[in-house]
Amino acid sequence: MLCAMTEPPHLVGTRTATSLVADVLARVPELTDALVRTIQEQNPGYRRANVVPRHDLWRSCHDNLVRVLQLVSRSAGPDDGTPDGEVFDAARATGRLRARQRMPLDDVLRSFRLGGRLVWEALIDEARTDERTDPDDLLDLASWVWAVVDETSAQVAIAYHAAERELVRVDEQRRAALWEGLLHGRAKDLAFAHQVAHGIGVPVHGPYAVVVLDSGDQPAGDELERRLAGLGVTSVWQVRANTLVGLLAVGGSALDAVLALLRDNPTAPAGLSMAVPGLAEVDVAHRQAVLARDTVPPGRVEAAALAERLPEALLLGSPDLARALIDRRLGPLLRIPVAERRQLLDTLAAWLATGGSINRTATAVHCHRNTVINRLRRVESSTGLDLADTSAHLELSLALKASWLLPPGPLA
Repeated sequence: MLCAMTEPPHLVGTRTATSLVADVLARVPELTDALVRTIQEQNPGYRRANVVPRHDLWRSCHDNLVRVLQLVSRSAGPDDGTPDGEVFDAARATGRLRARQRMPLDDVLRSFRLGGRLVWEALIDEARTDERTDPDDLLDLASWVWAVVDETSAQVAIAYHAAERELVRVDEQRRAALWEGLLHGRAKDLAFAHQVAHGIGVPVHGPYAVVVLDSGDQPAGDELERRLAGLGVTSVWQVRANTLVGLLAVGGSALDAVLALLRDNPTAPAGLSMAVPGLAEVDVAHRQAVLARDTVPPGRVEAAALAERLPEALLLGSPDLARALIDRRLGPLLRIPVAERRQLLDTLAAWLATGGSINRTATAVHCHRNTVINRLRRVESSTGLDLADTSAHLELSLALKASWLLPPGPLA
């Protein structure tokens, strides 16, 4: 820090430093005009970015020239009473402001180097008019000018990075707020939909689909974004608690390709919605994706598409009715010991899935056909159902699905 350099190895002559600096300080407005012109001519980043108004640049140049000259004088003469925390106030203010203006730091520091060169040239010009100036003093003075410029530039960078980190936090908070509003249906307001489109970088109109994964890992979202881009699908991702949500711009048969990708080496249960027309309906797609994800049986790691799990989604959407259905059709089975219960339910499910075929059921559950018959009779005796009555088969199938999807109830 500069405060540690107040006793240099070769002390600059007090008269030389203070008198030259005093003369140059009197010319600061003129030097500020020259520095602004130099930056505009020799630092093309300011022209490309076009985010720093001329009056802003002039004020920054003026304040930093004054501070640099004061610091050079301070190195040789007695302490001027300025607190150490204030000697870099102009540099820090510039760093913070340029970060907020999104001006690249390299361009900002280049301007400080241009300002340092201008200060040194101005001091040399003043020295040429003073025949009493000792050349050795000028060599010491040069080392101090560049030490001051280096330390000032370092303070600019520190303030810039601190402001940049704060901007990132603000951007993340704003992005999260936009996502929350989007997933809660606020994009039905067209003005908010345009805010979302601008804030997260998507068009207002779709079609869109939503993916939900049981993962709060943003790198997973980055990898999925890259892989989806290979399919021609644009996506954006957001972490919400322990869930990763993806908004996908889909069209045509893209949903099939997306589902295939999600099922390729899955790392967490995932749900894929159906397509919706635009941002205004993304909240619907999000609920669909959550329902699809929730149809994945506990302990399984797979991707489920709502279009393939509509009965399960209906059951999850009405858990009270689903439990009533379980109780109505399977209640007595849920009171028997777990091992036998699992055998009976698995056999019943296979029998319904095979259209009532004993032989195909036996193959599916890996047992003799007589064992299948005995188990089905046990189901009938426990529930009072007549499995030959096909009118109950739909309710039985739904009750079985509900029993796998919902947490165990009081009967289990």
